[in-house]
Amino acid sequence: MAFKFELIKKDPFSNARLGEIKTAHGSFTTPAFLPVGTQGTIKSLTPEELVEIGVEVILGNTYHLYLRPGHETIGKLGGLHKFIHWDQPILTDSGGFQVYSLGGLRKISEEGVTFQSHLDGSLHLLTPERVMDIQKILGTDIAMVLDECVPYPSSYDYVKASTSLTTRWARRCLQRREQEGPAFFAIVQGGMYRDLREGSAQSLVEMDFEGYAVGGLSVGEPKSMMLDVLGWTTSLLPELAPRYVMGVGAPEDILGAVMLGIDLFDCVLPTRNARNGTLFTHSGRISIKQAQYAEDGRPIDENCLCYTCRHYSRAYLRHLYLANEILSSRLNTTHNLFYYMNFMKRIQEAIRENRLLEFHKAHASNLRNPASECIAHPLHN
Repeated sequence: MAFKFELIKKDPFSNARLGEIKTAHGSFTTPAFLPVGTQGTIKSLTPEELVEIGVEVILGNTYHLYLRPGHETIGKLGGLHKFIHWDQPILTDSGGFQVYSLGGLRKISEEGVTFQSHLDGSLHLLTPERVMDIQKILGTDIAMVLDECVPYPSSYDYVKASTSLTTRWARRCLQRREQEGPAFFAIVQGGMYRDLREGSAQSLVEMDFEGYAVGGLSVGEPKSMMLDVLGWTTSLLPELAPRYVMGVGAPEDILGAVMLGIDLFDCVLPTRNARNGTLFTHSGRISIKQAQYAEDGRPIDENCLCYTCRHYSRAYLRHLYLANEILSSRLNTTHNLFYYMNFMKRIQEAIRENRLLEFHKAHASNLRNPASECIAHPLHN
């Protein structure tokens, strides 16, 4: 197996770490943010543009690719990397969260998840084994096990039974691991209950996966609760394996999670917000559709070196958005992803230079004292 995680440096003042993940399709530095390419594309941008922005690894989704165009089709055409013209690492989510989102269109059993396609209503069964087989056919570098994501709030008894099922599914997933296949990442569940999180983590660590994710967060719980759960769950995970929190993507939340020891992040926040006209700056967010930008000749962020900020004004970007031009999504997405990639690089540098606490204080100060047009706290996905 080509996968390897190397712990390069630990921050002396927090639990943050600097690391490197090596895969068959190249290496990338952690902490890292994975743009979400649910259906085999980061919406509106080409792979070459992603590389120019600084993206080193992306996320695809097993559920969506299984339904359309089909994993077997992708496999026949050379695998997901060739199919989407991306030769760097790919992590694929098992589809557990998408199935969770289907609500009444799905039924969970010991065997797996039976669900109706959101595309045509056809009936499908995804078992733990089938999910891992699909990801192997896709040729992904990191494959997530099938889990059940529980809603918030949920009763203790429900979460206990669900977490136990996720653990049994993980064991079945592990039986599909091959020497030349993708790395398998387990997903710790347990809702907001500490003893259930501890039991889940202990059982999964004993199975010896290549990496571990913390799932079931950012599903409606208070932010303080999310960070508490993340803190004591992360402390239970192996030091020499990558740690991944799924679906957490606001910059201040990423920074807080890094300081708790998390290495990997994904979220649709930067790309979806871009298409909705919401742009990230060093002091918060701006909504480019607002009338105050109609004659504003400044770039989105005067501290930004992205293609959009080097060439276009807020006034022009507002015009494109209101005119519903395709270029609006492209330029806005370019900026937001550049912001995120640069944000992660700055975090990496701060860990390397033992000044992460200073970086955290400066970032929080910028958000507390934003320019008048900025919103300090981005919303969750």
